[in-house]
Amino acid sequence: MSSIRIVRASLIAALYVVLCIIFQPISFGPIQVRIAEAFVVLTFLDPAFIPGIYVGALLANIIGGLGAWDIWFGSLLTLIAGIITWKMPNEYLAPLPPILINAFGVSAYIAPLYGVPYFFSVLWVGVGEAIATYIIGLPILKIFKRNFYKRS
Repeated sequence: MSSIRIVRASLIAALYVVLCIIFQPISFGPIQVRIAEAFVVLTFLDPAFIPGIYVGALLANIIGGLGAWDIWFGSLLTLIAGIITWKMPNEYLAPLPPILINAFGVSAYIAPLYGVPYFFSVLWVGVGEAIATYIIGLPILKIFKRNFYKRS
């Protein structure tokens, strides 16, 4: 991996953590819009972003205070979402993996931790993830694609 790609991945990791801290009230909990998840869609353009979002999610989840489930399982879900996003056939489908994986996966531990019904958690996390990835992430992806990347 080139040094520029390492720097980009590191920058995404740092931005992910900073956004989770700034927006902490809505980044963690049974109803969440984790703004930092917008960066997961960038893995569509370059797999070098995958370690960046994983490290960012891991560090944010350590700070977030939901414990081991969020630190290990939540970060793993972000990693999986990034890998699948990278494999998506077009940019409009790129936000779907983080939405589906986090809605169903994060809800598996968020619902019991907060004592909310699983399917309500799926809905709440899914809507928050859709806001982060489609409304914020997709425009960021288009800006990056237009200015920095030509996908092969």
